Amino acid sequence: MFRYHALVLCTKQFIIKEGGIKMTAQRKFSCWKLIIFACLVIVFGCASPPKTLDPSVTGPQVIVNPECIRLGVVKMRDTNIVFEGSGFQAKPGDSVLITLTGPSETQVIAAEAPIQKDGTFKATVPPLTKIMEFLRADVTFNEKFENVVVISQPPIPKGVYTAKVESMVSKQTAETKLTVKGKTVIDSLKDWIGKLKGKIQYKESK
Repeated sequence: MFRYHALVLCTKQFIIKEGGIKMTAQRKFSCWKLIIFACLVIVFGCASPPKTLDPSVTGPQVIVNPECIRLGVVKMRDTNIVFEGSGFQAKPGDSVLITLTGPSETQVIAAEAPIQKDGTFKATVPPLTKIMEFLRADVTFNEKFENVVVISQPPIPKGVYTAKVESMVSKQTAETKLTVKGKTVIDSLKDWIGKLKGKIQYKESK
């Protein structure tokens, strides 16, 4: 009888212990799922399907892809920011200028492009504009004549910017929105690696 009770007690203890291990494992698994989900939200928080021009609009219109950009040095360098428009008068020699206006009365001349015969345009933000205007950084060269981004002041403020496009001759205008966000954890890691490689330098502003 004593052996029977001892066996039952041991079995109960084993079940309780095993159940505790399972609960601990489940909690750890749930925690990892939460961390992974949070990382995905951070990484893809700026992601959205590419916008396209609305063919039903006959007047001037403009779109930008991507609609959201981040202020990491490497991320900004690798992001291709493109403005597209249609419905503009196709006058000889006419072109468009795109200006961003945002928080703290910040203004950035983003891009320019000629207007095509069909009234459309496509303007890509130049690499130097992204570095010098968006990030407010400088560019120099190292001993290997490789580009080095020098950071000495904060980039443009985060927030929603109004992108206004205006044709130089016909003075037609159109607007769209561009959202500027800060670095993600991954962006910061990329910039840290860039600093280690000597591709990014941080200097205190005078």
